[in-house]
Amino acid sequence: MVEAPFFSPALRRPSHVFSFSDRSMTDSEIQAAIHDMGRRARAAAHELVKLSTAQKNTILLAMADEIEAQESHILTENAKDLERAAANGLSKAMIDRLTLDPKRLKAIAQAVREVAALPDPVGEVLEQRTRPNGLLITKKRVPIGVIGIIFESRPNVTTDAASLCFKTGNATLLRGGSEAIHSNVALAAALQAGGERAGLPADSVQLIPFTDRSSVEHMAKMDQYLDLIIPRGGKGLIEKVVSTARMPVIKHYDGVCHVYVNREADQTMAADIIINAKTQKPGVCNALETVLVDREIAATFYPVLGQRLAAAGVAIHADPEAQAQLGVPSEPATEQDWGTEWLDLILSTKTVAGPDEAITHINRYGSHHTDSIITRDRALAERFQHEVDSAVVLHNASTRFNDGGEFGFGAEIGISTDKLHARGPMGLAELCSYKYLIDGSGQVRQ
Repeated sequence: MVEAPFFSPALRRPSHVFSFSDRSMTDSEIQAAIHDMGRRARAAAHELVKLSTAQKNTILLAMADEIEAQESHILTENAKDLERAAANGLSKAMIDRLTLDPKRLKAIAQAVREVAALPDPVGEVLEQRTRPNGLLITKKRVPIGVIGIIFESRPNVTTDAASLCFKTGNATLLRGGSEAIHSNVALAAALQAGGERAGLPADSVQLIPFTDRSSVEHMAKMDQYLDLIIPRGGKGLIEKVVSTARMPVIKHYDGVCHVYVNREADQTMAADIIINAKTQKPGVCNALETVLVDREIAATFYPVLGQRLAAAGVAIHADPEAQAQLGVPSEPATEQDWGTEWLDLILSTKTVAGPDEAITHINRYGSHHTDSIITRDRALAERFQHEVDSAVVLHNASTRFNDGGEFGFGAEIGISTDKLHARGPMGLAELCSYKYLIDGSGQVRQ
């Protein structure tokens, strides 16, 4: 028997799904419940394609209004998650990710309104041409269908994922982590309730109210209903989904991000970029984790960098050359450090002979996420951007700019480290597929 929330497949309206109360359920009961949600999500997807952009925007605005209207209830439910998090000894950083307050809730609602204001990619004509036989071929963006989102920790992912998927005409099946279950249930209920009053098809946004691990596996095997799964969380979660899923998975792996300081760098600029990339928000995937410095400038650059890192409270794991020249205390770097995503005020530092060694190091130890070169040599920068195998490669800029908002996408569902379908920040366009529409005048193939 598994401890899981009560759910009755006989209850068909989504408002009944969004409740959480512990009761023992067998794994087969949980599987049946999740399959029923998948079936209803598929039906909802067929209704969503009928909505116009104006209708979708009206629904999104109603969702945002309902989030604010439900502030008291949502914060009460969030308090339950925070109480359990403290009792379970979660870190301060984790508790901060879980915490909602009136200001953060208002920001969540505003983010939904911003999605409503974004251009709708659905129906966009990507290509159109007429063949010699007169056939008109049009390639047009369309919704993917039903998207499963599996995520951890952050309650705002519930609203971000649901609003982005809805804007692109996709039904959404959400499965959040146990640490935020009460908050996620309350937010998902507000989205569906507010949206339904404005014309949202039933079951368009559903949240799986089961906290057991088997629910992830059941989702991943439900390819008859889900067209795509996007896991957002730690490496363990992503690898579990990848190893189980029967449908395509878009992965958001570790962010082992690098800054390479070339001998032709403006050293003041380089130090500014490193401090920003490491300290502005260290617990995110586009934060800097490793600095590579050309040996030719090590004697002048390391002392300045060391002082600035120490002043910012950053612990340094350095190779022997860097340790000798930083001028501040540091730990000796290990082989494991080069591939570590610290997500904290910790930085690895390595001295390299030049761009060849830097590129080789990044391609070996990096996570194909975000890397940057600091140099005045434009030709070298172009070479670095061409040869480094990462989703986003910057020149003279902080790794923190790998972000959907900073790219002008307005919002993102995540940052993909895959190479097929989507790579880098995933905005609305990446939540669409396409199809070909062919118009003829009686042509037959000879």
